[in-house]
Parts: sequence; C-alpha cells; structure tokens
Amino acid sequence: MKIALLGYGRMGKEIEKIALQRGHEIVIKYTGNEDYDIKLADVAIDFSIPDVAFTNISNCITNTVPVVSGTTGWLDKYQDIVNLCNDKKGAFIYASNFSLGVNIFFELNKQLAKMMNSLEQYNISMEEIHHTKKLDAPSGTAITLAEGIIENTNKTSWELDKQISESSIPIKAIRTPEVPGTHAVTYNSEVDSIDIKHTAHNRQGFALGAVVAAEWLINKTGVYTMNDVLNLG
Repeated sequence: MKIALLGYGRMGKEIEKIALQRGHEIVIKYTGNEDYDIKLADVAIDFSIPDVAFTNISNCITNTVPVVSGTTGWLDKYQDIVNLCNDKKGAFIYASNFSLGVNIFFELNKQLAKMMNSLEQYNISMEEIHHTKKLDAPSGTAITLAEGIIENTNKTSWELDKQISESSIPIKAIRTPEVPGTHAVTYNSEVDSIDIKHTAHNRQGFALGAVVAAEWLINKTGVYTMNDVLNLG
C-alpha cells in the first residue's frame, strides 16, 4: 500500500515507522512547504495542523484518495468534509484519537455516564494533559469524551477552565513537556469520587491505530469512525 503522510512531525514519523514495519511504502512526506501529487498514493494519513487539515482532506477526497485524519482543531468544517465525501463518493475517517485503548475508553466513558446520570450528588469534571507542542486545547480526545457524557446525561456543553456548573462539563487542559496524552473523567461527591483515566505511554498506539484505519479504509466509500474499524458497535 502506498501511503501519503500529510504532516511529517513527531506523529508522522511514528506512523512512518509502523507503516514500514507493516510492509507499506511512503510515497509522500508533506511538511507544509512543498507541492505534491496526492494521486501517487493509495491512501493518505493526515496529522498536520488545524490551518491546513481541511485543505489536505478536501484534496484527497476530490482526487478519490481515501484519507484518515487525526488532526484536531478544524472540526467547524467537518460537515463540509462529510458533504464533499458523499458528493465525490470518497472515503474518510476522522478520529480524535486512533489508539485502541482510547476507543475502548470512549465506550467505557459513555457507559459510566449512563449509570451516573440519575445520581445528582455527583459533579462531573475532566482533565487532559499533553505535551507543550500541542496547539489546540482542550484536546480532541477530551472533546470526544465530553460529547459522550453529554449524549448520556443532562449536561448540555463543555467549557475550558471553568468552574463546575449544573449544565456544563469543566475541562482542565494542562501542557507539560513530553507527555503523549493523559485523560481523566471524575465524578465527585461529598462522600466519594469515581475516576476513570487513560494514560498513553508513547505515540506508538496512536500510530498503529492510524495505519490500521488506513488499511481498513481501502476499497470503501463513505464516512466512518474508529468504532467501524474496531467493530465496537
């Protein structure tokens, strides 16, 4: 499989290692400064930056190249990509996090939210910790977790660095050197606390998940999620 890496930072380099180990060929390494012909690739993996992700993904879909994206911070245009993908009969997967463990964590988070919904004595809060080079806050993974809670409780929104309120979920975003990613959800009452947490030890899990998603997407059309790739329901 010929892969285009749209974004060749730390994640791009980690994806390259995993892809080569799995017998694939890297035909494009786009750093943001050079021209490239996306048609050289069988599939593209976008881990770029928010300002160029939409253009990268649109270019792939327009040229009928399946594309997997893990870039966050551009999702105000997500529906435009969905519409374009449907119009061009393209293939697209977006995930805020490609790690198998995180996607299981997403499902665990939803189930816990359902169980806690009727227990009004518990306040919900979230915390995410990432490396200092991460440009967006809160992380896309934290937003996905918050959306999972909102779908299953009476909460209606999330807010960054705000106090606990009846309707919203406060998310604290911490940036510190060399942390791949930690996410925690806490239900706190006067008598006890319940915490669920996922801690990434390195970027290999993210990279492997992205390559597996790219492999899965070949010869498909439509818009998918990691639940489809991993058959999580």
